[in-house]
Amino acid sequence: MVPSQINKGVSGSSVEEAQELPLCSCRMETPKSREILILADRKCMATESIDGQLTRCQSAVLKHEMMRPSNSVQLLVLCEDHRNGMVKHQCCPGCGFFCRAGTFMECQPDVSISHRFHRACASMLKGQSFCPHCGEEASKAKEVTIAKADTTSTVPAALTQGPATPGVSGRADSSFSVRSSHGLDTCAIPGSSRNPATLQTSMGRAASPIVLPGPPRETLESILMALDTEKPKKLRFHPKQLYLSAKQGELKRVLLMLVDGIDPNFKMESQNKRTPLHAAAEGGHKDICHMLVQAGANLDMCDEDQRTPLMEACENNHMETVLYLLRAGASDVEGFTCLHLAAKSGHYSIVEHLLSTGLININCQDDGGWTAMIWATEYKHVDQVKLLLCKGADISIRDKEENICLHWAAFSGSVEIAELLLNAHCDLQAVNIHGDSPLHIAARENRLDCVTLFLSRGADVLLKNREGETPPDCCSHNSKAWAALQTNRREREARNTKLIILKLNDIALGQERVPIPCVNSVDSEPYPDNYKYIPENCVTSPMNIDRNITHLQYCVCKEDCSASICMCGQLSLRCWYDKSGCLLPEFCREEPPLIFECNHACSCWRTCKNRVVQNGLRTRLQLFRTSKKGWGVRALQDIPKGTFICEYVGEIISEAEAEMRQNDAYLFSLDDKPQDLYCIDARFYGNISRFLNHMCEPNLFACRVFTTHQDLRFPHIAFFANRQFSVVKSKLFNCECGSSKCKYSSAAMASLQADSTPEDRQQPRASPDTSSSNNSPPSPS
Repeated sequence: MVPSQINKGVSGSSVEEAQELPLCSCRMETPKSREILILADRKCMATESIDGQLTRCQSAVLKHEMMRPSNSVQLLVLCEDHRNGMVKHQCCPGCGFFCRAGTFMECQPDVSISHRFHRACASMLKGQSFCPHCGEEASKAKEVTIAKADTTSTVPAALTQGPATPGVSGRADSSFSVRSSHGLDTCAIPGSSRNPATLQTSMGRAASPIVLPGPPRETLESILMALDTEKPKKLRFHPKQLYLSAKQGELKRVLLMLVDGIDPNFKMESQNKRTPLHAAAEGGHKDICHMLVQAGANLDMCDEDQRTPLMEACENNHMETVLYLLRAGASDVEGFTCLHLAAKSGHYSIVEHLLSTGLININCQDDGGWTAMIWATEYKHVDQVKLLLCKGADISIRDKEENICLHWAAFSGSVEIAELLLNAHCDLQAVNIHGDSPLHIAARENRLDCVTLFLSRGADVLLKNREGETPPDCCSHNSKAWAALQTNRREREARNTKLIILKLNDIALGQERVPIPCVNSVDSEPYPDNYKYIPENCVTSPMNIDRNITHLQYCVCKEDCSASICMCGQLSLRCWYDKSGCLLPEFCREEPPLIFECNHACSCWRTCKNRVVQNGLRTRLQLFRTSKKGWGVRALQDIPKGTFICEYVGEIISEAEAEMRQNDAYLFSLDDKPQDLYCIDARFYGNISRFLNHMCEPNLFACRVFTTHQDLRFPHIAFFANRQFSVVKSKLFNCECGSSKCKYSSAAMASLQADSTPEDRQQPRASPDTSSSNNSPPSPS
């Protein structure tokens, strides 16, 4: 299996289309605009609509401040008569024409108040009509007919085509001057010592400011309080409109709805329960975000997809909004964070700022185990990868399927990122839970450039995954990737012919202090190559081994650590080595104590006598082929009792991982407790010790030794000459060592099984066996 593309971002459904309720602004005045005054030519701009016939008022104007019935129509300069009619709601908010004669609709929310509008201009929401002045249902309005009044002039034919729109939008002469507590501009109140300004709507038209008497106020909160004293007490807006207006960036309407008491934390059911703050942040409307926060919007409210407004701003690259929300106190969530979103979306400046705050963990993992580095890698954002590498991102972190960044680079086919990761020492040989290396995935996805790069860096073209597939097996046989892999395989086989000779001379290929030759005079079986020879233990998944030098206990000896004051000797009860490096005769082989050798924190010489296992293999050994028992190990020299032979080397894994592995013939427990925590598996990685097999009269025994660290969970397993092996994990074992004292022969096991009760039957534990029949060659003598 390969890394699968994850649905790592939720796209909301289209916003519910609903016509807003264009509530009137009949009582509001706007400061004069030079452009509209020129257009008016000092004459009233009111238009009367009388049973479909339009007439224009030509009366002179006394006040140059402008009015309009709603934000959807033009600003007007009016005579005193029509100004009074506007205040009395006698102008239709839908078309902008006055309803003072003829037939029209009249809504009376109160005995002393009447609202006039045309039937065709009623506001619509989900098939229902409402009064465009107050939001009452239009069914409560009555059709009224008033006698036709005298008119002063007939409106030109151009005005009969629909609502008139001025050729130049009115704009305020002055700009915002009031600063809020969050550093954002807010509208000034007319009548104050500061100049008022118009708020721009999302359509680019100038909206009239809110006119209120009273002393100057400097914050949005004070404006809302002032407006609340003047607004009609009846709810005039549908709550959904706050979400829609916030999304569309309609600053003025958002303010009006907040004044009308709409809940700033209203959740839009059809939009995954997103709030207006989510919508404003997504659109980058910083001022609207500020209004909503001032009105009590929850900065950290999550929608159904666990996304916050800050995440919306990060994903959509609205830096100013991100900065505001962070300053306002927004915090990140656990799991899939803003850093993940910005890295996935490729927003470099957002990623850089989030990291600069010092509050973000660069290596945080989401629910799938993915880091920001993995997201940036999968989506091929090279600059973000460079930034994250520069900031110290860990490229060895594994996701839940144990893929590292390089697996995802292979999956996405980004050869540039793959090269960056390899140059940063990313592990090319790392395999995921399916046994796939980055080369397997590049081959499966037919990423020729990545395949070529990996092969040039030494990727193993013959490595098999858990399904037994090599990289060439994973791709189509007519693909360019397959051709490149086959070429590499042929070159590799040619090199292997030469390598066989080298391997026969030394299976360790120079990695040990002494060569280990390989001989086969029995059959045509080549040297064993189904594993990788390593001289030291390796880890293929995160292991928190304590290697901190400051945690080591050490000695301050100036000589060869022979004195009893040596701290390392005291940790081992005493120094157990003689001058030749052999264990002392009194060393207990049945229950050997822990041995703490001198380490790199000690003051003694590198040649002190308490350093044996750490010096590596010194005994001349040979790997040989037997006629019945597979490969075995024998000595090419006499070995004194107590001599260090070799260390059991392999892959350190957890007990849970050991239980999952099918072939357990190479497992060695690191602890002798009933429930072992960690094991060494020499199946895929190991040294000469993986060929040491069980014997019922053993001539080696195992001892736990500490050298470079003192983490008691991870001792080195050292084999010394003489007796008893330590037990090794095994589920199925049949010994053919030939000893008269053999406890695990076929006959002995059959007898044991016949004599035991079902509860007493337990599978034996023994040392590793590598032959196909689980037959054991002699151990070194």
